[in-house]
Amino acid sequence: MTYKANNKTTKVKHIPERSCIACRSKKEQRDLIRLVCSKTGVEIDPKGKALGRGAYLCSKLECWESGIGQNRLDHALRTKISGENRKSLIEYARALAVIDSQK
Repeated sequence: MTYKANNKTTKVKHIPERSCIACRSKKEQRDLIRLVCSKTGVEIDPKGKALGRGAYLCSKLECWESGIGQNRLDHALRTKISGENRKSLIEYARALAVIDSQK
């Protein structure tokens, strides 16, 4: 996409946006945490480049609890998440909430 102003052409950089599956708010892709369905279960994808179907969550604990507890993540990833995998994801979310509260 280009933008023309004062007879000068400048490029406008495209910033990808994604929606949190829990609160449905749109944010920049880098501000959300991607979860991906792999052969071993649902994993956190910190770089956002892993292969497989992905879904995004905010860094808020409420979004993680809602997304995991109300089966929104199951629906978005088109899979069934095991109880053990759910516990590990909730533990990650709680650790993330502690880190966010220290900032």
